[in-house]
Amino acid sequence: MNVLLLAYGSLGDIQPFVALGKALEQAGYKAVLAAPARFESYVAEHDLPFSPISDALVELADSAELRASREGDAVQAGVAWLDALRRGKDAATAVLEDSWAAAAFGPDLVVHHPITAGQHIAEKLRVPSVLASPQTAYVPTDAFPCSLISVPDWLPPAFNRFTYTLLGLSGRLLSKPTDRWREQVLGLPRRRGQHDPLRQPDGRSTTVLNAFSPHVFPPAPDWPESVHTTGYWFLPAATDWTPPPALAEFMHAGAPPVCVTFGSTVGGDPRRLARTVLDAVRLAGVRAVLVSGWGGMQLDELPPEVMLVDHVPFDWLFPRVSAVVHHGGGGTSAAAVVAGRPQVGCPVVADQPQWARRMHHLGVAPPPIPQRVLTTRALAEAIHLAVTDPGMARRAERLGRLVNAERGAEAAVAVLEKLVRRKA
Repeated sequence: MNVLLLAYGSLGDIQPFVALGKALEQAGYKAVLAAPARFESYVAEHDLPFSPISDALVELADSAELRASREGDAVQAGVAWLDALRRGKDAATAVLEDSWAAAAFGPDLVVHHPITAGQHIAEKLRVPSVLASPQTAYVPTDAFPCSLISVPDWLPPAFNRFTYTLLGLSGRLLSKPTDRWREQVLGLPRRRGQHDPLRQPDGRSTTVLNAFSPHVFPPAPDWPESVHTTGYWFLPAATDWTPPPALAEFMHAGAPPVCVTFGSTVGGDPRRLARTVLDAVRLAGVRAVLVSGWGGMQLDELPPEVMLVDHVPFDWLFPRVSAVVHHGGGGTSAAAVVAGRPQVGCPVVADQPQWARRMHHLGVAPPPIPQRVLTTRALAEAIHLAVTDPGMARRAERLGRLVNAERGAEAAVAVLEKLVRRKA
């Protein structure tokens, strides 16, 4: 079985596909991962065949204008997104062309992230496509709203299924370059439902792999049998990574610190966010490791109880901290769950509010604090609760044990094997 893994987005979107690729190789199959070019060195560290895709759409999403719009009013956000869509047409074309080039080795199966064109490539190759979703955003249900659509809590449950329709409409905003690419490059005719990743060209339901734990987000009771919630897809913990001497010294110099990481998801003023974090850490009376990442929290001077680092493997760092303060992204939430540590969610966009609310519902985090209303006092109080509440610590440890007992990537491979056998 030759499998094309097609992924796009941030590191939290790419890492599960790397884990699935390694699980496929372990089972004796060939897997090629196509993902944004910026992750080439990361994928190379795991010795997985890689095909680079243009970074253009990732760079657009991380532009200063869109970051600033996260803290502005609705009008400012609307103008920023309309301008991004205008510029996104050429970027989308580059991404589509690179995605098709990645299929040159002749896969028997295309497993793709929802924001990619995997179903179109599979249709051209006449092979099955499999939707691999890192969040609860793509399979409609009455049980909860689409995680990528922000809705007020007071809306009745009857509105939940409609939110998935809204997501489908937003996904059509870049349909013109996709339609043109389908016709001119792939030579595919227009057909009803061609943009629906949940349906194969013959009308059958697409197999869906939910790459998250049923202990964290139980499957919706009205999801079809084609949807499989396998557990998280994790890479084996790094055993040969050595921390820089300064970080190792800091970790051993006192009580376990909290970790603060907002990844690439910050507003237009990273310096203000960093100052809020520093003041909150001081007010809470804790030590802290700040992981800057893409967010680039900007600081000139740090107190001795705080250390700033660029990139540290979460599977090394998180088990060594007392709590994790983060943006609520699915990947970071999962890493904190696996480490068995309490969390503080400070969400901004997309699926982050839902994951942050879910962690609070599970009792492993205080109520989330959206970054747009983040204050020093509120963050300090949340950090204090996360590091001192024994019940929260016990629940986080128990959830970590449950999730660590899963073998999500291996379970996903078993689903793919059955799919290919049925096709044969």
